[in-house]
Amino acid sequence: MSPNNNASNEYDRSTLVSPQILPSCESAASFSNLKVKIHAITTDTSGSFYPPTTSIVTSSKSTSIFNVLFPPISLLLWPSLLTVPLLLSGTSENGPTHYSKLFPTEWYDTPSAYAPKPLGLILGIVAVAVGQVFVILYHFIRIQFGTAQNVSIQRKGARNYDFWEGVRTQLCNPEGFGLLIFYLSGTWMGGIMPAAYYSFEGGIDYWKLTGCLVIQDFVQYVMHRLEHVVSPEVYKRSHEPHHRFTNPRLFDAFNGSPPDTILMILIPLYITAWTIPCNVWTYMAFGSMYANWLTLIHSEFPHVWDKAFRTLGLGTPGDHHVHHKFFKYNFGHLFMWSDMIFKTHRYPENFLKVFNKEV
Repeated sequence: MSPNNNASNEYDRSTLVSPQILPSCESAASFSNLKVKIHAITTDTSGSFYPPTTSIVTSSKSTSIFNVLFPPISLLLWPSLLTVPLLLSGTSENGPTHYSKLFPTEWYDTPSAYAPKPLGLILGIVAVAVGQVFVILYHFIRIQFGTAQNVSIQRKGARNYDFWEGVRTQLCNPEGFGLLIFYLSGTWMGGIMPAAYYSFEGGIDYWKLTGCLVIQDFVQYVMHRLEHVVSPEVYKRSHEPHHRFTNPRLFDAFNGSPPDTILMILIPLYITAWTIPCNVWTYMAFGSMYANWLTLIHSEFPHVWDKAFRTLGLGTPGDHHVHHKFFKYNFGHLFMWSDMIFKTHRYPENFLKVFNKEV
């Protein structure tokens, strides 16, 4: 089928530059050391202009330092996504941040299947939230100070938007984190998760963490393809609202519809939970990695790790932009393995008229 993407026209035709926080005219004097670098401008058939890169830099020296330091420092984003489970379970039992030193035993010990204790649920939600803070901070820094890093995925340039509007959209969409919190609360407090998930014993099991990510992505791939091909009506009522973004930004990850979230995120989450039983720390590590990686692949700019990820078949913004632009390729999210197996994978370089070769 060929989904109708007319709803996306307003997003394509209003996109001008990457988001910036520009100085006002009144304070221009205090910003005399700033300059705006706008690279080659292209135009679409509607006559709208799309500068592929736009950035504000304080000086050539500070910019050079940033361009050298930012790529290696940005790699720290990945371990930061595991901050909460690592702090609470990754230290010695005598460590000051170990959960046994911070919380009374009765808050987590021997939970009843009929009356689960909420501590694990609360910590899991906090773990995802802390990960989101690091992702948003990372994106803010690169937009404010990045130059070489801010080559847009698509040749026509990144969409123009207010950064803090993007943050509000990301965090406050009811079909996004609101529905996820409702699901997590219901399955946890309802006692319908495998018993292992309520256990605080041990730390993060990285093999099970990897397994959860792989299973989640495979089931999500299946559900995603079904949404596209079962019928035009199913597509319209579920996934089409998310596809109005043919040139997505990082903050579009959870912007869609409740049926889409249920079909493509919540059902795979529940299947994954019953496929790989793990303890509470692995569960919250999985939740944070999954939610924040899903956010990162919607970025309007490539990441420093993308070339390595692509070599391993891991999902990148370039891969996901191919899906948003053409609808019929790259149905996977965290991994491209299912697309490679079922012949639905395409690289951005297969479409150099649409995507910058740097991605």
